[in-house]
Amino acid sequence: MRKLTFLFTSVACVWQFGLPAAAADSAVERQTRYGTVVGVDDSAGSGTYAWKGVPFAKPPVGDLRWKAPVDPDDWKAPRSATRFGNACVQYGRIYGPGANNRYDPTIGATLNQAVGSEDCLYLNIWRPADRRGNRPVIVFVHGGSNVSGYTADPVYDGAALARAADAVVVSVNYRLGIFGFLNVPQLKTGFDVAGDSGNFALLDIVKALQFIQHDIAKFGGNPTNVTLMGQSAGAINVYALLTTPATIDARPRLIHRAAPLSGGISLASNLPPGRLPTLNPASFYLTQGNQLLYALAIADGHATDAASAAAWVASQPAAQVAAYLRSKTPSTLLLTLLTKLAGLGLAGSGPIPDGSYLPTDPIGAINAGNYLRVPVMAGNTRDEGKLFPTFLTLLGGPSGRLVTDKQLFDIQYAYAPDAAPQISIQQWIPGAYLPVTTPVTGFTAKTELLNQLFLVAGANNALTALKSQQNEVWYYRFDWDQEPAPFNDIYGAAHAFDLPFLFGTFGPSLFSNVVNSTANRPGRLALSQAMMASLAAFARTGDPNAPATLGVTWPAYPSKLIFDATPTATAISVE
Repeated sequence: MRKLTFLFTSVACVWQFGLPAAAADSAVERQTRYGTVVGVDDSAGSGTYAWKGVPFAKPPVGDLRWKAPVDPDDWKAPRSATRFGNACVQYGRIYGPGANNRYDPTIGATLNQAVGSEDCLYLNIWRPADRRGNRPVIVFVHGGSNVSGYTADPVYDGAALARAADAVVVSVNYRLGIFGFLNVPQLKTGFDVAGDSGNFALLDIVKALQFIQHDIAKFGGNPTNVTLMGQSAGAINVYALLTTPATIDARPRLIHRAAPLSGGISLASNLPPGRLPTLNPASFYLTQGNQLLYALAIADGHATDAASAAAWVASQPAAQVAAYLRSKTPSTLLLTLLTKLAGLGLAGSGPIPDGSYLPTDPIGAINAGNYLRVPVMAGNTRDEGKLFPTFLTLLGGPSGRLVTDKQLFDIQYAYAPDAAPQISIQQWIPGAYLPVTTPVTGFTAKTELLNQLFLVAGANNALTALKSQQNEVWYYRFDWDQEPAPFNDIYGAAHAFDLPFLFGTFGPSLFSNVVNSTANRPGRLALSQAMMASLAAFARTGDPNAPATLGVTWPAYPSKLIFDATPTATAISVE
């Protein structure tokens, strides 16, 4: 038994940390500053080489929780880079990762439970399977409201984009939720501007960009041509990184082009009344941090209410409060967030405009020219709001969705897109919003109002600020809505539905079974090729025009390109 245990442990260690020298494949062996990684040769399949789960920082655990990322420990033996690193710790949502760091049925069984790991600071690299170098680099920052998401989501697989764009594609994990953004005075050191800002997620992304600057040439990428692309929360983070001295003053430069999709970085004060901001002031996060502490103190019997909890916290040395917070398990912290802070409207996360690491008003900073000036290719989907039907309560009506998250996941996981409809629209959308096409009160009209008040308002605010300083701003709207009924009305061109087209990933994922049919395949694939070609052109030159595939000239903002297709062909136009 002792021998078997030793054998199992040895095999496990080799799988996780390294490979015998004889197992190394020179085609996918690369030397990074921290050690050698051996990736996946998929030249016979996708036509790419890939390296997955490459560490770019030390696991932010123990005393490193809520601190700026530091270099990972070096490794001596070649390290296997064939599997994605852990998803960052988060509470389960329909978007994954579930229990297994992949798209599988455990996503539906782990909703609102702690999933992922604090040991999560890994990135992934794809490149065409040849020896040529000096390719553009496209770095992707995933969305998920800055509280969820993971690079192993099959939509973000970079192989098809790397081939189509002739580029090196990188995806990056970063800390999420209260692990990625936290404003608690007792955690501040007084001498680390970056760490004291509470913007640990942004620091993680910068750390990954520094790894790319130093090492991407060994994977065939050009470190002087890096496009930072982010979607939703990822776009918010991209905008934030355009306004922080950490990237503005970086030499050599870390970012050379930016592609923020379906996001903005506006405070309420930047927008007309009634619009929904995409950025909260630092005071919001200070309240959140304090309330988290108070809730934990009450749960542990140190206090009975918020007032006595505040008194107890004030009586403790700062170092002891920091240690107290770091002693809590992710499960305890997330349960407190969902059961105590959510009811106070304090469960959200995002960049903290502390005034040092991130300006107190990033839009104001852009308008003043205090930002990293790079070409920008932004985008929105036409029906962003259809992914957020529960938000219709903000407009004074009922939630726009009848099914629960668990029901949604189970239905979509098993759905057959080429069969007759397996659900009716009446089972999904409340009668108050039907028919969906009814002017003013219909589901499409209501979600479009939500869209205009939220994501479109934030995008226009950011792009108008950028355009006041530079000409190199391009903008698209994604209009494709050819899903099998009734999902063409339920989702249409919803938030994030452009991502499979940009990545060329139409395999199994949360929405694939209700979106991708045999009937819409020709037009869908043609549109995807056009979108990847435009992203490729932008990554190469800073201009997204790809005349051979677009069929039109893409004008600069405020004009926009419309990405659309019929079931059989592209239908790209300009407005």
